[in-house]
Amino acid sequence: MLLTLTGGAGAGKTTLAAALAKTAPRAPVRVLHGDDYYFSAPGRGVWEPDEAGTPRLDVGDPRSMDADRLDRDADAALATAAYVIVDGMFAHHIARETPHVRFDVFVDLPADLRLARKIRRKCLSEGFPLDVLLRNYIERRRDAHARHVEPLRHSCDLVVDATLEPPSLAREVWSAITKRAAGHGS
Repeated sequence: MLLTLTGGAGAGKTTLAAALAKTAPRAPVRVLHGDDYYFSAPGRGVWEPDEAGTPRLDVGDPRSMDADRLDRDADAALATAAYVIVDGMFAHHIARETPHVRFDVFVDLPADLRLARKIRRKCLSEGFPLDVLLRNYIERRRDAHARHVEPLRHSCDLVVDATLEPPSLAREVWSAITKRAAGHGS
């Protein structure tokens, strides 16, 4: 089964992926992180100059992700794993080649809480400059979320409230998957 976790930066997708992997009804489980699939050099993806004129990848744009590589890796993982969990802002875009059961989750968290988590992780833990993060959020990321991430909510099978604890969310997701499977007679 392919299980995608889509949502804004800081919503808790990776944390939920870990909780789902830990509580999966069957093994093996593979987790693929969307953040590992962004292009790394200009020429592919969307690059914009920062204030100093240095090209920076726009990670808020789905075209900055190597979707073909992610699709191939997901297909390969589905050949050997009972569950493949893909987390990332654009995980819902995955288009695998081989037919498998799929369940898409939108991890929902209000923008202010996502921003607070991002500040805690990037600035307080990793030393990223707060002024740069806030400027990027105001000038680019807020609009990018509205254009590219938020519309995916409506095509997901389940929307979860990421203010809840990850173990509770994992139970909610596995329960929804079980109910859907029962409804389809599989």
